[in-house]
Amino acid sequence: MRPSIRVATLAVGALITAVLTAGCSPFSKAPDAAPAGPQGAAEGKAADAAVEPSETPAKTPLVAVGKSGTYTAEDSATHVKTKMQITLKDVRTVSPSEINTTSKPKGQFVILTLTVKNIGNKDGGFHPYGLMKWEDTQTAEQDASTLEKTDVGQDVDATYRPGQNVTGDVVLDVPRMGGKVNFYDGLAAASLSFELPAD
Repeated sequence: MRPSIRVATLAVGALITAVLTAGCSPFSKAPDAAPAGPQGAAEGKAADAAVEPSETPAKTPLVAVGKSGTYTAEDSATHVKTKMQITLKDVRTVSPSEINTTSKPKGQFVILTLTVKNIGNKDGGFHPYGLMKWEDTQTAEQDASTLEKTDVGQDVDATYRPGQNVTGDVVLDVPRMGGKVNFYDGLAAASLSFELPAD
């Protein structure tokens, strides 16, 4: 074989080997990678959007004196849901003697006068004991529940059929006036917050 043919044959063989090796290279593009160009960019954005949360959590309503707020109550046993409305009628501080108790508060006894109404179409409960927590801009949430009661109004801790309502008092023990009281209806976030006027 002439040297020029041998060189040409070796060159073609080397080229074929290089092409075959490149096809099996560990650096070659994976088959599931998004293609380049506008379509590939769109597919990449769609994949990113799939892992983003679809909606932001709802903000907890802050209810001032004379105002109402609504939330969805859920029965923890049956998971039946209904819409409840709570109106904050009044907020006042009281001494232990004013509510006929010998218990001393850790901070200050505060009475919230509430009207609780079931505005949904299923039975729903309002059970504030252990679910009321006070906080302000300087102090983290503190349990504000008490077992104290007043002789005024009715007991708001009840199960309400659609259309039923009750007006009564909830006695709380808060470190000080101001801030807000958060009510939790078995949810990670507060269902409603009640604004406490400052002293």
